[in-house]
Amino acid sequence: MGVRSDFWSIYREALPVLVVALGGGLFAGLVLEGMLESVERFPGLLVMVPVFLATRGNVYGALGGRISSGLHQGLIEPRFEWNDRLVNAVTASFINGIGISIVIGVISWGALTVLGREAAPLVELVGIMLIAGVLTSVVLIFGLLLLIFTGYKIGYDPDNLVGPIVTTLGDIFGMAFLFLAVTIIEVML
Repeated sequence: MGVRSDFWSIYREALPVLVVALGGGLFAGLVLEGMLESVERFPGLLVMVPVFLATRGNVYGALGGRISSGLHQGLIEPRFEWNDRLVNAVTASFINGIGISIVIGVISWGALTVLGREAAPLVELVGIMLIAGVLTSVVLIFGLLLLIFTGYKIGYDPDNLVGPIVTTLGDIFGMAFLFLAVTIIEVML
């Protein structure tokens, strides 16, 4: 394959996923706009949103990279089956995704408090992040695996899919589950 055909192959495989990612980003923005009343109820929530979405990309982008490398090397088969490498990668990502969600709540609360800004109680911010973190972790792990495995089986290079898939799933489900988490915490109070 020449440089030109490599370019067109990457472009052809990535473009449809990027268009879907655009729609996902717009959806996430609409959900955020719908959360404006909750931002007033939970001061500090808006501070956590970009950090939460960014860490979804970091944690699950790394998982996607591991899966993609495993597929290229023949160490992982493109199906849901017990494979120690796959299980270890998924477990590490799940723990990292939930752990960093809790850290986001604590650090956001601490930073707002140190800066003398209004912040919702620590337990509320951490509760929102924990609920949203668990739900997004489950969806991102299974959604990412499903889409990468499916794409790989039909001949797509998983390296071209990981970034847009993680971004799209992270934005859509991250915002949806943040909204759900806020609703759950509001009901519990």
